Amino acid sequence: MLETEVLQQPKLDGPSSATDYEYPYSCSLSQDMKLVAKEELHEDDNIRRQALAQFREWIAKHPRIKKCRTDAVFLLRFLRTKKFSVPAACEMLERYLTIRQLFPQWFQQLDINDPAINEIFEAGYLVPLPERDSSGRQVIFSVAGRFDPYKFTSVQMARVHSLICEALLDDEDSQVAGYVYVNDESGMNMGFVSLWSLTDLRSIVKCIQNSTPMRHKETHFVNIPHYANRIIELGVSMLSDKLKKRIIVHKNVDGLKSKLDPAILPKEYGGTMPMADMIREFKVKLLQRRATILALDDMHIEVNKDAANFAGSNEIGDIDAGVVGSFRKLEVD
Repeated sequence: MLETEVLQQPKLDGPSSATDYEYPYSCSLSQDMKLVAKEELHEDDNIRRQALAQFREWIAKHPRIKKCRTDAVFLLRFLRTKKFSVPAACEMLERYLTIRQLFPQWFQQLDINDPAINEIFEAGYLVPLPERDSSGRQVIFSVAGRFDPYKFTSVQMARVHSLICEALLDDEDSQVAGYVYVNDESGMNMGFVSLWSLTDLRSIVKCIQNSTPMRHKETHFVNIPHYANRIIELGVSMLSDKLKKRIIVHKNVDGLKSKLDPAILPKEYGGTMPMADMIREFKVKLLQRRATILALDDMHIEVNKDAANFAGSNEIGDIDAGVVGSFRKLEVD
């Protein structure tokens, strides 16, 4: 069996086995987050140490994983998402590596210096908020009206999402507390209707919920135009029941403010910091993490037919019309 080449982050070389290297790790969780990790994820120093050792051994012996980061913070993305079930974390890592190989147009060469990505980001389409919510969760704010579907493609939209996520995933507090998504759909126009093919929409949704190491805690939709209901219904219908239950629909921003502290929102939505300042602040982080994010492309797994099907890239059939409509059943506050 071939041994895996281990990638130390950010240095992309290392020993030939995951068992013969000293991995220094100092937990950066706040005290409050350590308590959450213990209560919700069963995490403590001993469990974390054992799980990391088992995870690295599995990677080293995996016949198809040829290169992979094995630093603690990277592996903890998966262990925390799966509440320290090592088999489940291993499965998610395998999926994560596989979708990066199968869909490079969405998940590789993520670079803030790419002109299209930079323009979409600076327009304010997708911005992580600087302040966390009352539960310590990272909030990612999306404004449909700031994405031009006549100028940019669904691939470029997905690449912006992937870049933002990769810039956040090594934050340990977020690995434990999870993520909240706020989507202002007031500016969604008819160009969005034809932006995504059914096959691509199905594939990207599968990638998000099965292969992305993030604890998806809540998704808020605000100001949905009547003509946008159909496309959002379609996307929601593809989600797992667990994620469907975490969707909250608001008629307007006032409804959103009943669930999130208005102070953390952009100034344009009742907060204190203008959106432009939030964009400028986060771009600094994107530039700082640029090399680390691009280095992810050096990871490699050999993809066979079974792995491709496993990741959800197989042929997508028609979706039963009865499934669509689940969105209408969601409670609107």
